[in-house]
Amino acid sequence: MSDKHESGELHELAGGWISERKGTPIPAFLKLTYVGFCAFGIFYLFSYWSGEVAHETRGPLVRQVNAVMQVPTAGWLTVIAACLALFTAGLLWFAFVHRSEE
Repeated sequence: MSDKHESGELHELAGGWISERKGTPIPAFLKLTYVGFCAFGIFYLFSYWSGEVAHETRGPLVRQVNAVMQVPTAGWLTVIAACLALFTAGLLWFAFVHRSEE
């Protein structure tokens, strides 16, 4: 084996701890992790929107806090949904379309 590499072929990251060949495509399963994390985040957001009300010990306290606190109006929910949609679209564009070579 040879430790000699062509000068422009390897790209080092993290001070030499990570190295990759230029032009190597990102595997599809790594790109799909972006989709998975976004889907899990959206699921988690809607699952625990009002807190963990079904929990055995924290549930009653969460229900009391929900009764006292005001629920956001539809305008704020629209702003939150728009920000979430823009972030998800940007992340997916960066993962699947954006091409940059450092």
